[in-house]
Amino acid sequence: MTDAFHTPPSVDPRLLEVLVCPITRGRLTYDREAQELISAGARKAFPIRDGVPILLPDEARDLTD
Repeated sequence: MTDAFHTPPSVDPRLLEVLVCPITRGRLTYDREAQELISAGARKAFPIRDGVPILLPDEARDLTD
C-alpha cells in the first residue's frame, strides 16, 4: 500500500512562490531528500510533515557549515 495521499513527491512550485521564511521574510528553497524548506538568510531548515510545511521558528533546525 502506498502513502501517496500523505507524502507528496515534491512541493508544488506555486506554493514555494508564496511561502517565505517567517524570520527573515526571505525566499525558501526545497530540499527534497530531507523534506525541508531551507532559509539561507536565517540559516534554518523548516520541516515538512505529512506534506505540510511547518514554518514555526521553534520547530526549525539550525543549519551548520
